[in-house]
Amino acid sequence: MAFTISINGIWHSVDVDADTPLLWVLRDVLGMTGTKFGCGAALCGACTVHIDGVATRSCVTPIDSIGKSAVTTIEAIGATAAGARIQKAWLGHEVVQCGYCQSGQVMSASALLASNPHPTDADIDEAMSGNICRCGTYVRIREAIKLAAQSTGKGG
Repeated sequence: MAFTISINGIWHSVDVDADTPLLWVLRDVLGMTGTKFGCGAALCGACTVHIDGVATRSCVTPIDSIGKSAVTTIEAIGATAAGARIQKAWLGHEVVQCGYCQSGQVMSASALLASNPHPTDADIDEAMSGNICRCGTYVRIREAIKLAAQSTGKGG
């Protein structure tokens, strides 16, 4: 079947089965390999993208559910205010170790800051709880999110 979807502000036409996960459309059909495959069951967060600004696991999101929604991937998150702050903070706190999970981590953190510019530790824990980092950089992740939140200033 043919589907037309908006990814990072560009409309793409793809010819795939209706139940094809968005992850495989991104990686295999469109060659956008920044979004990673981890578990295939929406448990690890490596495949996180934004659909209309909401952090979503692309490995279990069928292409036919996208419709006219806007998909944002790691390739374009730096163009958003929250994404740019998160990326800068990630570098400042040297969050990345092996890096495999980081695109999903950045996407979840960016969605958090976009919806809640000044999250508490509990807010951060809740938003990031579905993202697994095998290297254990959770302390640096939390500190980077806090730094990015502080850079929004008191007015949000």
